Amino acid sequence: MGRVSTCTELIVWNGEQPIYPTAHIIAWQGTLTPRQQKASNELTASNSKRIPHLIHAVCGSGKTEILFEPIHKLLTEGKRVCIAAPRVDVILELEPRLRAAFPQTAIDALYGGAETTMQSAQLILATTHQLYRFHHAFDAIFVDEADAFPYTAEETLRRAVRKAAKPGAPVHFVTATPSDKLLADIKKTGQVSTINHRYHGHPLPIPRYDALWNYAKHIQKGKLPKKLANWTEERLCRKEPFLIFFHHIVLMEQAEPLFKKLDARIHAVHASHPDRKEHVQALRNKEVPGLLTTTILERGITIPNVQVAVVGSEQLIFNKGALIQIGGRVGRSVQHPTGDFVLFHHGITYAMDEAKNEIIQLNKGGVRS
Repeated sequence: MGRVSTCTELIVWNGEQPIYPTAHIIAWQGTLTPRQQKASNELTASNSKRIPHLIHAVCGSGKTEILFEPIHKLLTEGKRVCIAAPRVDVILELEPRLRAAFPQTAIDALYGGAETTMQSAQLILATTHQLYRFHHAFDAIFVDEADAFPYTAEETLRRAVRKAAKPGAPVHFVTATPSDKLLADIKKTGQVSTINHRYHGHPLPIPRYDALWNYAKHIQKGKLPKKLANWTEERLCRKEPFLIFFHHIVLMEQAEPLFKKLDARIHAVHASHPDRKEHVQALRNKEVPGLLTTTILERGITIPNVQVAVVGSEQLIFNKGALIQIGGRVGRSVQHPTGDFVLFHHGITYAMDEAKNEIIQLNKGGVRS
């Protein structure tokens, strides 16, 4: 929307509501697991009852596929649907999958810098910021990665989501790491579906700890810590794609030229990086071996056989939820259900242990509510 001030004129559409088609198909040829099917059926029932629903499912459990049938039913009823997410990377990941799943449906993706058709699409994919544009527009809204920043930190975004839904329309949530407040709120007024196994049946990757003492000083002096260099060289030798997470942009940018000595194709990305979208797509296309990144890629990205390292996992930004999401990038595909998830640290934190223990409990079949 660009810059908006108190003197900016905002215009609200007050004409007749568009009539949407009811002929839609699902082109996805996959099969849901019994757990996925149960969650999908429960979500459809919540839509019928017009009550909120939470899909609490581990990373890599096939959350998007669970949404297909409930969304299809809404579309065939002539309803308008929105899938929103706080991070643009999530929308970029979802857009090709939804277009492939619903080839006959008018779909529009809204995010900063996107080229929009300006048509009244029936299925909207949007960052939560884009929902400022809408007023009582949707019969159902699905908020993906509902625990992600900045959605959790800005009440105005949560208010924008509620404003975009029609009166009485349900707002649903999908995440692997819901906050205690979100769980409690949904249990009061709606329903929760829990899935603690990945669709391919293999366990979640358990993080391993590896001390990387004084890593920041080494990098600032122009030297890559030996353990980190060895880990990267091993990935390059095995031709395994990788993501290396940093807690601070400046430290990551200081490390980038050091990694480029190992392979000139390695790039660093962050939220405001001008080539972020292109670099991430290059990793998907196997044109680059790996990326250095901030927590901007902790969710919303699926790369087969990706290996993950966190540099400075003791830092506060790597809380339990962030570490679980970061680890959730590993082992997502049937062909590569395992992988390395290493936490390079300068001291072990409670958050590291909490994330590890929760992953172990999830693998045992228990979910802490």
